Amino acid sequence: MKSLEDLRKLRDSARQTLHLREGGENIQIVIGMGTCGIAAGARETLAAIMQELRQLNIPNVIITQTGCAGLCDKEPLIDIILPGEPRVTYGKVDAERAHEIIVEHVLNKRVVSKWVVER
Repeated sequence: MKSLEDLRKLRDSARQTLHLREGGENIQIVIGMGTCGIAAGARETLAAIMQELRQLNIPNVIITQTGCAGLCDKEPLIDIILPGEPRVTYGKVDAERAHEIIVEHVLNKRVVSKWVVER
């Protein structure tokens, strides 16, 4: 570091990284990628979700993965976390369900209750 300006740039960069890590105002999608989830089709679900987000041009989404949630019979599981809203978990999410969940819940802020899994 050679100047105060260098320090400010470093601070701003750290703030942006922290904002991304914490989610900030972004929508978060968490996909269960434990062995049970993968065996049930979680990789295909992840690919379908990413394709939907690209096609609908939804840029403010952070996708993360998690391990087994202990609900193996409900896999593939995804959680949708909208800023300021409680986490919603969906079960048995295939490509068709992923499309509806992205359109209804992520875009239109309406929970698709028929696929919600209670934890």
